[in-house]
Amino acid sequence: MPPSVQAGAMSYAIFRVARLHRMLAQQLLRRVGLHTGQELVMMQLWDRGPQRQTDLVRLLGSDAATMTRTIRRLEHAGFVRRSPCAADKRATIIEPTTASLALRGEVERVWAELERSVTDQLTSDEQAEALEVLTRIADGLTRATTQNATEATGATGTGTGT
Repeated sequence: MPPSVQAGAMSYAIFRVARLHRMLAQQLLRRVGLHTGQELVMMQLWDRGPQRQTDLVRLLGSDAATMTRTIRRLEHAGFVRRSPCAADKRATIIEPTTASLALRGEVERVWAELERSVTDQLTSDEQAEALEVLTRIADGLTRATTQNATEATGATGTGTGT
């Protein structure tokens, strides 16, 4: 571990794992013609059916601009279709196409291979413990993110800048 990151050993380990996981996911998803993140959108659509774009943003913890780009790319590839929401003309409904259903099995195989790469060196007990620890870490990061966003909004919302 580089000396400059020793004060944040856990954060450095998380960074490395996240980067390597994303690299492998990119390599595996490239085989089926997707980029990382696109499979998560498709999984939501396959599991939940057509969704408002704003709901996909919330479900996946994304931002509107990123989701718009992702949906546009998936639509261009023929995997999703966009249509106006009948109940709210401002909203857009995203639905999986018939063509995307053939992709589902391939994405499931990719995720199974990714999961094997993550868990192969762990016992069942270690897997359960790692999942529990990662969940607690994610909960802590969620709280910190929410707190920082609230503080930033409060600081800029006053109009004083102080």
